Amino acid sequence: MVVSKGSTPLRALGLTPSILFTFMSMKVLVACEYSGTVRDAFLSLGIEAMSCDLLPTDKQGPHYQGDVRDILNDGWTHMIAHPPCTHLAVSGARWFKDKTNEIQNALEFVQLLMDAPIPHICIENPVSLISSRIRKPDQYIQPWMFGHGETKKTGLWLKNLPKLLPTQLVDGREPRVHMMPPSADRWKLRSTTYQGIADAMAMQWGLKQLAPV
Repeated sequence: MVVSKGSTPLRALGLTPSILFTFMSMKVLVACEYSGTVRDAFLSLGIEAMSCDLLPTDKQGPHYQGDVRDILNDGWTHMIAHPPCTHLAVSGARWFKDKTNEIQNALEFVQLLMDAPIPHICIENPVSLISSRIRKPDQYIQPWMFGHGETKKTGLWLKNLPKLLPTQLVDGREPRVHMMPPSADRWKLRSTTYQGIADAMAMQWGLKQLAPV
């Protein structure tokens, strides 16, 4: 059995039959994602992946439109989750005093994702209350570490996953997402995962994690 990306067999990457079996057994859930960016990064490597969100997916592909709690027990090996940061990001701290219930609900949802019965988990969020109310992230990353000359400090809370390694350090430290003019799609553009980060997740937590040393 040969799994391939396009016409390139994954055996060419040095994957043994036992590793190929593990590779074929991978099932990745990308929670709270409608863009399909992270999902498609895994799919492009031949890894089974599905996104999930209350919204329909922006790109055609495997997607569950509904509550992620409906499918947490469906045998996933990996989950990358992007829980909403509306009530958690410290950039909105001036409104925290008026959102006690919303904050509590958001934190409980994050904790539920962290406690999901899935062996490998990444929770992604900007600098937020998760750090002080639940635990500090395992690492912070920036888009400029992955080929995008911009700033958007993002925390990763990891379970049984290695820290994400930079793939392409570039110049440029422009906070583009924070300077976007008002528009109907502004909130979507601000929350979409950078392609370079999505590709790094797929390569390092998909292929590289299984590749022989």
